[in-house]
Amino acid sequence: MERKRRMRGYIVVCLLFALLMSTGCTSAQQDFSSEERPYPDENMTVIGVSQLGSESMWRSANTASIQQVFTKENGYFLMYNNARQKQENQIKAIRSFISQQVDYIIFSPIVESGWDTVLKEAKEAKIPVIIMDRNVDSDPSLYTAWVGSDFTEEGRNAGRWLEEELKGKNFSHSQVNIVILQGTPGSTAMLGRTEGFQTVADRHENWNILACENADFTTAKGKEVMSKYLKKYSDIDVIVSQNDDMTIGVLQAISEAGYTTGTGGDMTLISFDGTKSALEKVKSGLINVDIECNPLLGPYLEEIVRKLENGEPVDKINYVEEKIFTQKNVLSVLDNRIY
Repeated sequence: MERKRRMRGYIVVCLLFALLMSTGCTSAQQDFSSEERPYPDENMTVIGVSQLGSESMWRSANTASIQQVFTKENGYFLMYNNARQKQENQIKAIRSFISQQVDYIIFSPIVESGWDTVLKEAKEAKIPVIIMDRNVDSDPSLYTAWVGSDFTEEGRNAGRWLEEELKGKNFSHSQVNIVILQGTPGSTAMLGRTEGFQTVADRHENWNILACENADFTTAKGKEVMSKYLKKYSDIDVIVSQNDDMTIGVLQAISEAGYTTGTGGDMTLISFDGTKSALEKVKSGLINVDIECNPLLGPYLEEIVRKLENGEPVDKINYVEEKIFTQKNVLSVLDNRIY
């Protein structure tokens, strides 16, 4: 495309400028220059990726999946940025991608709001933007496509599983006390999982949600919030933890308090993501169910890029395949889990 040819004449200058600007700060350019890269020739497709951070095992697997497909061998020049959980870093990175006239911008937004201006800038520069994992609340005309999980369906899946589980425990009429550990406020995963689970909970008058609090998708915060719950409530029946990293913290807090979870335990524990370390705990019975959130988005993203390169239409919304894991089926995937 014309932009791809146009950028080659001055990209070296931009990269040298990036080197100067990166000193002593956490910026988009710092990651771009972290290792030597070949000069992109006319046939290479330049991809600018802004990752929201590295807060979890899921995120690390997501990043690896992207880096494994957008390689020199596959015809790509990848410019990668880690925003370290700060939206302002992502906006700076995206603007840097625009100024260097990359061919495509891919990013996973930390929160849903606040993207209108920079997305308009990308559109004016005629650079297609592909959003992955989390979503934005901007006008859909400002980006080309979105790839990721149906987070609301994940929440519904957790609720449906709990419905069936409680039937087997004769909880159909007696009160069920539930606590929820939410992820990062304003993030698509938190909003969707909360909404989906709530739609199922609303069908059951005996489901009593005692508390619902942000634990920021991290192990440390998960432990902190769960410890507080255990001190405040002595009758918790079900714990809904919106990602596996928080669930690890939940298990630590419960163990230290002298309680148990999972099969035959004091509390039923529901988790999300399906990382290998969590699935091991599903296998051992500490976690009752883990709702998968597939981080391996690289191949889906590359398929969209290839279609756009060939002038083919792409779907606006692209959901990835996901499953629900319990002791009954976890062995079928555990040995081959790479994250």
